[in-house]
Amino acid sequence: MLHESLIDRGYTKIKLHLAKTNHFKLIVKVNKIKGIFILDTGASNSCIDINSTRLFKLRIQNSTFKATGAGTTDIKTQISTKNICRIGQWISINTMIVIIDLKHVNNALNEQNCVPIHGIIGSDILKKGNAIIDYKSKYLYLKNS
Repeated sequence: MLHESLIDRGYTKIKLHLAKTNHFKLIVKVNKIKGIFILDTGASNSCIDINSTRLFKLRIQNSTFKATGAGTTDIKTQISTKNICRIGQWISINTMIVIIDLKHVNNALNEQNCVPIHGIIGSDILKKGNAIIDYKSKYLYLKNS
């Protein structure tokens, strides 16, 4: 019922995959390039690993913003603007992405024998897409404005 109701209201349905670490992973296209991202409702901004900037054809600008994360503080950042972000059929144009070193995240995933990630989808994208997460069925629903 939830699925039909949301589709009728213009939402697009995106499959989430549960990793061994209990994080949801999803496929995201940034500038038409596919990557593996973690869904993180506690992250204020979506970000891409510094080692994936060329892969996603990001134009980087310096930033004075310092990020923090679980167990880490004062993470140096850069930003990239005017990106196209596509998750399933949902699309966001002129998307700003924070560039950070996700080595600590990928090391933790590696310890659990999980595939490394390219980035994190944070609450900026979730708010923009009026996100609804169906935890039981493992789906994310996003709506274009």
